[in-house]
Amino acid sequence: MESKVWFITGASRGLGRIWAEAALSRGDKVAATARTPESIAELKERFGDAVLPLALDVTDSRQVEHVVQQAHAHFGRLDVVLNNAGYTLVGTTEEADESDVRELFDANYFGMLRVIQAALPLLRRQGSGHILGVSSAMGIVAAPLIGFYCASKWAVEALHDSLAQEVKSFGIKVTLLEPGAFATDFGSPLSMKTSQGLEVYAELRNRVSVRLSTEERGDPNATAEAILQIIDAEDPPLRFAVGAGVLPLVRGVYADRLATWETWEAISNGAQGTPVSRR
Repeated sequence: MESKVWFITGASRGLGRIWAEAALSRGDKVAATARTPESIAELKERFGDAVLPLALDVTDSRQVEHVVQQAHAHFGRLDVVLNNAGYTLVGTTEEADESDVRELFDANYFGMLRVIQAALPLLRRQGSGHILGVSSAMGIVAAPLIGFYCASKWAVEALHDSLAQEVKSFGIKVTLLEPGAFATDFGSPLSMKTSQGLEVYAELRNRVSVRLSTEERGDPNATAEAILQIIDAEDPPLRFAVGAGVLPLVRGVYADRLATWETWEAISNGAQGTPVSRR
Protein backbone atom coordinates (compact mmCIF):
# COMPACT_ATOMS: atom_id res chain seq x y z
CA MET A 1 0.00 0.00 0.00
CA GLU A 2 1.31 3.42 -0.96
CA SER A 3 2.25 5.62 1.99
CA LYS A 4 -0.08 8.46 2.88
CA VAL A 5 0.58 12.08 3.80
CA TRP A 6 -1.19 13.32 6.92
CA PHE A 7 -1.85 16.83 8.22
CA ILE A 8 -2.66 16.66 11.94
CA THR A 9 -3.61 19.48 14.30
CA GLY A 10 -3.07 19.05 18.02
CA ALA A 11 -0.31 16.47 17.45
CA SER A 12 1.65 17.26 20.61
CA ARG A 13 -0.17 15.00 23.06
CA GLY A 14 -3.12 12.71 23.67
CA LEU A 15 -4.86 10.97 20.79
CA GLY A 16 -3.39 13.32 18.20
CA ARG A 17 0.13 12.34 19.23
CA ILE A 18 -0.71 8.62 19.31
CA TRP A 19 -2.25 8.75 15.83
CA ALA A 20 0.70 10.72 14.45
CA GLU A 21 3.12 8.13 15.81
CA ALA A 22 0.99 5.28 14.42
CA ALA A 23 1.04 6.82 10.94
CA LEU A 24 4.78 7.42 11.06
CA SER A 25 5.55 3.98 12.44
CA ARG A 26 3.99 2.32 9.41
CA GLY A 27 5.87 4.51 6.95
CA ASP A 28 3.45 7.36 6.31
CA LYS A 29 4.47 11.02 6.30
CA VAL A 30 3.04 13.55 8.73
CA ALA A 31 2.83 17.32 8.89
CA ALA A 32 2.51 17.48 12.68
CA THR A 33 1.22 20.76 14.05
CA ALA A 34 0.99 22.18 17.56
CA ARG A 35 0.90 25.58 19.15
CA THR A 36 4.46 25.08 20.45
CA PRO A 37 6.94 23.41 18.06
CA GLU A 38 9.03 22.20 21.01
CA SER A 39 6.23 19.80 21.95
CA ILE A 40 6.59 17.89 18.67
CA ALA A 41 10.37 18.17 18.20
CA GLU A 42 10.86 14.61 19.47
CA LEU A 43 8.85 13.28 16.53
CA LYS A 44 11.37 14.83 14.15
CA GLU A 45 14.24 13.27 16.08
CA ARG A 46 12.66 9.81 15.85
CA PHE A 47 11.23 9.83 12.35
CA GLY A 48 13.44 12.28 10.47
CA ASP A 49 12.27 13.62 7.13
CA ALA A 50 8.95 11.76 7.37
CA VAL A 51 7.87 14.50 9.81
CA LEU A 52 7.30 18.16 9.09
CA PRO A 53 6.81 19.86 12.48
CA LEU A 54 4.89 23.12 12.20
CA ALA A 55 3.72 25.72 14.69
CA LEU A 56 -0.02 26.27 14.37
CA ASP A 57 -2.64 28.11 16.36
CA VAL A 58 -5.94 27.13 14.73
CA THR A 59 -7.52 30.39 15.91
CA ASP A 60 -5.18 32.32 13.58
CA SER A 61 -6.77 32.29 10.12
CA ARG A 62 -3.72 33.57 8.24
CA GLN A 63 -1.43 31.08 9.96
CA VAL A 64 -3.78 28.21 9.17
CA GLU A 65 -3.83 29.10 5.47
CA HIS A 66 -0.04 29.44 5.37
CA VAL A 67 0.71 26.22 7.25
CA VAL A 68 -1.68 24.07 5.20
CA GLN A 69 -0.13 25.43 2.00
CA GLN A 70 3.37 24.86 3.41
CA ALA A 71 2.62 21.23 4.28
CA HIS A 72 1.13 20.59 0.83
CA ALA A 73 4.09 22.19 -0.94
CA HIS A 74 6.57 20.23 1.18
CA PHE A 75 5.10 16.77 0.59
CA GLY A 76 3.43 17.41 -2.77
CA ARG A 77 -0.01 16.30 -1.60
CA LEU A 78 -2.23 15.80 1.45
CA ASP A 79 -4.11 12.52 1.78
CA VAL A 80 -5.42 12.80 5.33
CA VAL A 81 -6.47 16.01 7.08
CA LEU A 82 -7.06 15.22 10.73
CA ASN A 83 -8.51 18.01 12.89
CA ASN A 84 -7.76 17.12 16.49
CA ALA A 85 -6.93 20.43 18.21
CA GLY A 86 -9.38 21.57 20.87
CA TYR A 87 -10.14 21.85 24.56
CA THR A 88 -13.03 21.85 27.02
CA LEU A 89 -14.70 24.53 29.09
CA VAL A 90 -16.12 23.48 32.45
CA GLY A 91 -18.99 25.54 33.79
CA THR A 92 -22.76 25.58 33.91
CA THR A 93 -24.79 27.64 31.48
CA GLU A 94 -25.22 30.34 34.13
CA GLU A 95 -21.60 30.42 35.21
CA ALA A 96 -19.70 30.65 31.94
CA ASP A 97 -18.46 33.99 30.68
CA GLU A 98 -19.51 34.75 27.10
CA SER A 99 -15.94 35.56 26.07
CA ASP A 100 -14.81 32.12 27.26
CA VAL A 101 -17.55 30.46 25.22
CA ARG A 102 -16.56 32.43 22.13
CA GLU A 103 -12.92 31.40 22.58
CA LEU A 104 -13.96 27.76 22.94
CA PHE A 105 -15.90 27.85 19.67
CA ASP A 106 -13.07 29.74 17.99
CA ALA A 107 -10.78 26.78 18.66
CA ASN A 108 -13.11 23.77 18.59
CA TYR A 109 -15.39 24.76 15.71
CA PHE A 110 -13.91 27.64 13.75
CA GLY A 111 -10.43 26.14 14.08
CA MET A 112 -11.64 23.03 12.28
CA LEU A 113 -13.49 25.12 9.72
CA ARG A 114 -10.35 27.15 8.95
CA VAL A 115 -8.28 24.03 8.31
CA ILE A 116 -11.00 22.45 6.17
CA GLN A 117 -11.47 25.59 4.07
CA ALA A 118 -7.70 25.91 3.58
CA ALA A 119 -7.34 22.25 2.55
CA LEU A 120 -10.41 21.81 0.34
CA PRO A 121 -9.10 23.56 -2.81
CA LEU A 122 -5.98 21.39 -2.63
CA LEU A 123 -7.94 18.18 -2.15
CA ARG A 124 -10.37 19.07 -4.94
CA ARG A 125 -7.48 19.59 -7.36
CA GLN A 126 -6.06 16.22 -6.32
CA GLY A 127 -9.44 14.56 -6.73
CA SER A 128 -8.87 12.74 -3.46
CA GLY A 129 -8.40 13.13 0.27
CA HIS A 130 -9.90 12.17 3.60
CA ILE A 131 -11.00 14.79 6.12
CA LEU A 132 -11.39 13.57 9.69
CA GLY A 133 -12.80 15.69 12.50
CA VAL A 134 -12.39 14.67 16.10
CA SER A 135 -15.80 15.06 17.66
CA SER A 136 -16.74 13.22 20.86
CA ALA A 137 -19.42 11.06 22.39
CA MET A 138 -20.42 14.46 23.77
CA GLY A 139 -21.06 15.53 20.19
CA ILE A 140 -24.01 13.13 20.23
CA VAL A 141 -25.26 13.51 23.79
CA ALA A 142 -24.88 16.32 26.33
CA ALA A 143 -23.76 16.40 29.94
CA PRO A 144 -23.97 18.98 32.74
CA LEU A 145 -21.05 21.34 33.37
CA ILE A 146 -19.59 20.84 29.88
CA GLY A 147 -22.59 21.97 27.86
CA PHE A 148 -20.57 24.48 25.86
CA TYR A 149 -17.98 21.84 24.94
CA CYS A 150 -20.86 19.56 23.92
CA ALA A 151 -22.39 22.37 21.86
CA SER A 152 -19.10 22.94 20.02
CA LYS A 153 -18.90 19.23 19.17
CA TRP A 154 -22.56 19.12 18.08
CA ALA A 155 -21.65 21.94 15.69
CA VAL A 156 -18.65 19.92 14.49
CA GLU A 157 -20.99 17.00 13.79
CA ALA A 158 -23.31 19.12 11.64
CA LEU A 159 -20.38 20.69 9.81
CA HIS A 160 -18.95 17.35 8.73
CA ASP A 161 -22.35 15.84 7.93
CA SER A 162 -23.03 18.67 5.50
CA LEU A 163 -19.44 18.64 4.20
CA ALA A 164 -19.63 14.94 3.33
CA GLN A 165 -22.61 15.59 1.08
CA GLU A 166 -20.91 18.55 -0.58
CA VAL A 167 -17.56 16.97 -1.46
CA LYS A 168 -18.37 13.33 -2.23
CA SER A 169 -18.44 14.00 -5.98
CA PHE A 170 -14.86 15.37 -5.76
CA GLY A 171 -13.52 12.06 -4.43
CA ILE A 172 -13.12 13.46 -0.91
CA LYS A 173 -14.08 11.29 2.07
CA VAL A 174 -15.26 12.62 5.43
CA THR A 175 -15.28 10.89 8.82
CA LEU A 176 -16.27 12.06 12.30
CA LEU A 177 -14.28 10.39 15.06
CA GLU A 178 -16.37 10.18 18.25
CA PRO A 179 -14.19 9.09 21.18
CA GLY A 180 -15.59 8.06 24.52
CA ALA A 181 -13.59 8.35 27.74
CA PHE A 182 -9.87 7.56 27.44
CA ALA A 183 -6.96 7.80 29.84
CA THR A 184 -5.33 10.82 28.21
CA ASP A 185 -4.51 14.22 29.67
CA PHE A 186 -7.75 15.62 28.24
CA GLY A 187 -9.32 17.39 31.19
CA SER A 188 -5.94 18.46 32.56
CA PRO A 189 -5.12 22.18 32.89
CA LEU A 190 -3.45 21.94 29.46
CA SER A 191 -6.74 21.08 27.76
CA MET A 192 -9.38 22.52 30.08
CA LYS A 193 -10.60 25.90 31.22
CA THR A 194 -12.90 26.29 34.23
CA SER A 195 -15.46 29.01 34.80
CA GLN A 196 -15.79 30.65 38.19
CA GLY A 197 -18.26 28.49 40.10
CA LEU A 198 -21.42 29.62 41.86
CA GLU A 199 -22.18 28.05 45.22
CA VAL A 200 -25.68 27.08 44.12
CA TYR A 201 -24.13 24.53 41.72
CA ALA A 202 -21.61 23.11 44.21
CA GLU A 203 -23.58 19.92 44.82
CA LEU A 204 -23.92 19.28 41.10
CA ARG A 205 -20.20 19.79 40.57
CA ASN A 206 -19.42 17.35 43.35
CA ARG A 207 -21.73 14.70 41.90
CA VAL A 208 -20.22 15.05 38.45
CA SER A 209 -16.69 14.99 39.88
CA VAL A 210 -17.37 11.77 41.78
CA ARG A 211 -18.85 10.12 38.68
CA LEU A 212 -15.92 11.12 36.51
CA SER A 213 -13.37 9.95 39.09
CA THR A 214 -14.82 6.44 38.99
CA GLU A 215 -15.47 6.29 35.25
CA GLU A 216 -13.75 3.50 33.37
CA ARG A 217 -11.41 4.90 30.75
CA GLY A 218 -10.03 3.20 27.68
CA ASP A 219 -6.40 2.71 26.68
CA PRO A 220 -5.69 5.51 24.17
CA ASN A 221 -2.96 3.47 22.48
CA ALA A 222 -5.55 0.89 21.49
CA THR A 223 -7.24 3.45 19.24
CA ALA A 224 -4.35 3.63 16.77
CA GLU A 225 -5.10 0.45 14.82
CA ALA A 226 -8.78 1.38 14.51
CA ILE A 227 -7.93 4.81 13.09
CA LEU A 228 -5.54 3.29 10.56
CA GLN A 229 -8.29 0.91 9.42
CA ILE A 230 -10.63 3.88 8.93
CA ILE A 231 -7.95 5.68 6.91
CA ASP A 232 -7.33 2.64 4.71
CA ALA A 233 -11.01 1.76 4.16
CA GLU A 234 -12.29 2.11 0.61
CA ASP A 235 -15.64 3.30 1.97
CA PRO A 236 -15.03 4.73 5.46
CA PRO A 237 -17.97 5.61 7.72
CA LEU A 238 -19.18 9.16 8.17
CA ARG A 239 -19.37 8.50 11.91
CA PHE A 240 -17.07 6.21 13.88
CA ALA A 241 -17.52 5.57 17.60
CA VAL A 242 -14.05 5.31 19.13
CA GLY A 243 -14.27 2.96 22.09
CA ALA A 244 -16.75 0.46 23.49
CA GLY A 245 -18.74 2.85 25.66
CA VAL A 246 -20.11 5.15 22.96
CA LEU A 247 -22.67 2.98 21.20
CA PRO A 248 -24.49 1.77 24.36
CA LEU A 249 -24.75 5.40 25.48
CA VAL A 250 -26.10 6.50 22.12
CA ARG A 251 -28.63 3.66 21.94
CA GLY A 252 -30.19 4.75 25.23
CA VAL A 253 -30.26 8.44 24.38
CA TYR A 254 -31.76 7.91 20.92
CA ALA A 255 -34.38 5.52 22.28
CA ASP A 256 -35.47 8.24 24.72
CA ARG A 257 -35.55 10.86 21.95
CA LEU A 258 -37.62 8.68 19.64
CA ALA A 259 -40.02 7.82 22.46
CA THR A 260 -40.54 11.50 23.25
CA TRP A 261 -41.13 12.48 19.61
CA GLU A 262 -43.56 9.60 19.18
CA THR A 263 -45.44 10.47 22.38
CA TRP A 264 -46.05 13.95 21.01
CA GLU A 265 -46.51 12.86 17.40
CA ALA A 266 -50.23 13.68 17.15
CA ILE A 267 -49.69 17.22 18.40
CA SER A 268 -46.65 17.59 16.12
CA ASN A 269 -48.73 16.52 13.15
CA GLY A 270 -51.44 18.99 14.13
CA ALA A 271 -48.85 21.76 14.00
CA GLN A 272 -48.43 21.02 10.31
CA GLY A 273 -51.82 22.55 9.54
CA THR A 274 -53.45 22.28 6.14
CA PRO A 275 -50.90 21.61 3.39
CA VAL A 276 -50.33 24.65 1.20
CA SER A 277 -49.49 24.18 -2.46
CA ARG A 278 -46.59 26.32 -3.72
CA ARG A 279 -47.04 27.26 -7.35
